[in-house]
Amino acid sequence: MQRVCFILKVRADRLDEYRERHADVWPEMREALSAAGWHNYSLFCTDEGTVVGYLETDDFDAAREAMARTGVNARWQAEMAPFFEGLPGRPDEGMVPLTELFHLP
Repeated sequence: MQRVCFILKVRADRLDEYRERHADVWPEMREALSAAGWHNYSLFCTDEGTVVGYLETDDFDAAREAMARTGVNARWQAEMAPFFEGLPGRPDEGMVPLTELFHLP
């Protein structure tokens, strides 16, 4: 199982709304993520808007490609894009995995 961690930055003026949107993620989006192989997926956020994402998957590239083929992901990404700082494209395209330095199983 591949563990993936990434960081994104939410604009300070949109942080409250971003949190609200994630308190009620669309059921169709949740189902698509699960079907595409995203497991144990969590988002964490600082008060300054740094978002840390973590997920487990068999193949991150394949899981991202599977999501890219869904209509719900296209709609979700279009709605989420304005929330982020410094992303030239969609948020899911800016999810650059961090290098794991240590793991205690």
